[in-house]
Amino acid sequence: MDHKVIVITGASSGIGAESVRVLARQHAKLVIGARRLERLEALKAEFPDEQILTLKTDVTKFEDVQALVQLAVQKFGRVDVLFNNAGVMPVNPLVKGARNEWQRILDVNVMGVLNGIAAVLPVMVQQKSGHVLATDSVAGHVVVPNFAVYNGSKFAVRAIMEGLRQEQYVNHIRTTLISPGSVNTELYKSIPDPAHRQAEIQTEATIGIDPQSIAQAVAFAINQPDNVAVNEVIIRPTDQAV
Repeated sequence: MDHKVIVITGASSGIGAESVRVLARQHAKLVIGARRLERLEALKAEFPDEQILTLKTDVTKFEDVQALVQLAVQKFGRVDVLFNNAGVMPVNPLVKGARNEWQRILDVNVMGVLNGIAAVLPVMVQQKSGHVLATDSVAGHVVVPNFAVYNGSKFAVRAIMEGLRQEQYVNHIRTTLISPGSVNTELYKSIPDPAHRQAEIQTEATIGIDPQSIAQAVAFAINQPDNVAVNEVIIRPTDQAV
């Protein structure tokens, strides 16, 4: 791991932050982005002996993601791994017509992933190597009421990542879809509806798994030999039914 240059979006909390910690302990060179720069700086301060660069990044803005990738190239000369991790999860029935929420879901969950791919793919194609990961969800494999738009965004990420795999295996670019179930993160904060937000908090408190477990799966996929691609990982709490 200590020779790999890894770019992570959504790195300020939850799965992203734990992935930074796990990978930093394995001495990866990390370039991390999120909207909350102070969180990134605090995370960097936990590992004063490691090579970690931070940049304020909004994944809905292509120029922000491009700047994050270019920072890695300028500093380290390459990008071995991009982990598209940023995401939101507003929850509402379709009849509510929460179009602003729908747009936010699509902008972050779908366009955020596409922005990452668009920013890093030219670099990886030139290198003839690379690895793109994306945080998806069990919700990208099954559909449940009130989550239809979120489900749709995560099904879209699955399709995009499979398309990327088929298009770019000739350039030795690996893809990994990480699909967690309930995890103890701050994702519930992106749910505006108080009742749905409280329900998610209760679910996480009851059965949610530690984000470090997801981060370990991320490290496992990255650590495989170059001729091995872990394309999909689904990680549910043992007590999760869906």
